[in-house]
Amino acid sequence: MTKNISVLGSTGSIGTQALDVAELMGYNVKALTANSNVGLLEQQARKFNPELVVMGTEQKARELKLALADTNVRVSYGMDGLCEAAVLKSADTVLNSVVGMVGLKPTLEAISAKKNIALANKETLVAGGSLVMRAAKENGVNIYPVDSEHSAIFQCLQGSPCKKAVKRLILTASGGPFFGRSSESLKDVTVEQALNHPNWSMGAKITIDSASMMNKGLEIIEAKWLFDVPVEMIDVVVHRESIVHSMIEYVDNSVIAQMGVPDMKIPIQYALTYPERVPSDVKQLDLTKLCTLSFYEPDYDTFKCLRACKRAIALGGTAPAAANGANEEAVKMFLDGKISFLDIGELVWSAMENDDSKVVSSLADVLEADKKARAFVKESVKCM
Repeated sequence: MTKNISVLGSTGSIGTQALDVAELMGYNVKALTANSNVGLLEQQARKFNPELVVMGTEQKARELKLALADTNVRVSYGMDGLCEAAVLKSADTVLNSVVGMVGLKPTLEAISAKKNIALANKETLVAGGSLVMRAAKENGVNIYPVDSEHSAIFQCLQGSPCKKAVKRLILTASGGPFFGRSSESLKDVTVEQALNHPNWSMGAKITIDSASMMNKGLEIIEAKWLFDVPVEMIDVVVHRESIVHSMIEYVDNSVIAQMGVPDMKIPIQYALTYPERVPSDVKQLDLTKLCTLSFYEPDYDTFKCLRACKRAIALGGTAPAAANGANEEAVKMFLDGKISFLDIGELVWSAMENDDSKVVSSLADVLEADKKARAFVKESVKCM
């Protein structure tokens, strides 16, 4: 069980909740990193007294260093700082909750340093799945999922007699704010509408991914790598209540589900305490107050991002990295008002199809596919 942790992305939704769990469990927090939120990272540093804190830029690091001048906390910045936090000798587990491709390199560095990984950064496995899982195996490192869906699958699999007994992994999706809507009705949706998630409180990028169902597409790719199953064994169902977090189906057609109130502290805590289960401060699920648990087929035509991700993992190679990079760029443009909501799916699909899907043999291959996909999106938007 974890004793000392580094939290990458500590000022985001997952990061702040991870620190709540760390405080509850009495863990030592050795490193904290953030992109730009100097004020919150200063508060966290004063509370947890880590060895190292890291900001995204040199300017932000200077601001934080000045704010922490009366402490012994060391301040760094950029990718070098992020990687230093990931390999810090005094930490045994790295919880990676940064958003985007920036999370891949520090994950690989942490694995090389033989740190166990509590993984909330989707892009690590989406873009670099083959590299990451190979490195984890070579270094004897465990990767514990923090996403609620993958944690649910992981928990359900603890009761599996053997891998051959599993027929399907079933990921649940909330459906986001646009469940049941047609493409025609989504032409003029606003950023504010897309950010209005019915069940979860998350950062802007992840919330937009939920609205487009890109997040579920990314989770399909993640599940393929985490659980070493073909994509044909992974299904998605829309479950509006977000009570059943995911399921597995056995070859005898029995289904095992993991349920709980929608609170990320459960998967965060399980990733840090596995194989033990310990009390948490999460609200108890009251089954008598559940009126309905509903399940629906996802709409692959309206939510093109979901279909693009399934296509990308089927193509293999760098195609998932291209789809992910294109989505990150497109989401930024949507949030900035430069493209429409439906343009996100069109751009992701086109960039993924434009990729040459070459075999991933190094981090450079992934980064190049990501760069090309982003450039493709920018150029495509110019021509709109």
